[in-house]
Amino acid sequence: MAKKVIVTGATGLLGRQVVRAFDEAGWEVTGTAVDEFIYTGFSRAKPPQILKVNLSDGDEVGKLLDEVKPQVLVHCAAEKSPDRCANDPVGTKQLNIEASRLLAEQTASRDVLLIYISTDYVFDGTPGAAPYEADAETNPPNFYGETKRDGEKAVLGGSNRAVVLRVPLLYGSGENHESAVNTLMDVIWNKSGEDRISMEHWAIRYPTNTEDVARVLKDIAEKYTTTDISTLPRTLQFSSEDRCTKYEICENLSQVLALPISHIVANDKVDTNSSGESNNPDI
Repeated sequence: MAKKVIVTGATGLLGRQVVRAFDEAGWEVTGTAVDEFIYTGFSRAKPPQILKVNLSDGDEVGKLLDEVKPQVLVHCAAEKSPDRCANDPVGTKQLNIEASRLLAEQTASRDVLLIYISTDYVFDGTPGAAPYEADAETNPPNFYGETKRDGEKAVLGGSNRAVVLRVPLLYGSGENHESAVNTLMDVIWNKSGEDRISMEHWAIRYPTNTEDVARVLKDIAEKYTTTDISTLPRTLQFSSEDRCTKYEICENLSQVLALPISHIVANDKVDTNSSGESNNPDI
């Protein structure tokens, strides 16, 4: 009998690849999303179902778990948009912290493995401090990072079968606006028509493909459902090994797109308070 998994945020940039990775590995997949969504892109006659579920409603979550009876729940859903985080701090905390706490409680009572997707924004990124070990002291540089750090504490404290996976800046197949890496393609095409675009060239990032993260999540699910979890680490980190600044990302993309970037100028002046450097989890 196939194992079952629930993926929250299943229609997002990462969630779509997580659904696909588990589906292709033979798992029976159920996804949740904020809005009704018909999942396309699968050639199978019976694609994974995507359901509209309020993750803050204990009755809805409990009903979902009791009907699906999964071995694993992968919690990808989160509020990460800087604007929405700033404009709706209460709603952001509700999704990033309280809904995560509720999922931990509901999965723990049913002996379901919970994998919580977190971020490297639980660390402040002080120049020279990275790379961070998984057990390093956290110090989020912004509100988003604080909510994800508190979400980690909520799930690890709420379930002895919860695992945290921290990931960095992500990119992958989808609309350009879904990822700050993808968005840079619009900059290279210079859709704004600017003569000169200053691009940060000092902060090191590790852009990571969502397909790779999804594969790792599937491996974690299989490992942690076949091994005594008490013998395994509860906080994990995964990223590409490729180090680059935003300007270097542009250089790489320009080669792929075969487009010049003479309008993009490298800015190597260190400014941790500049817009987008310390308060934008997408860049």
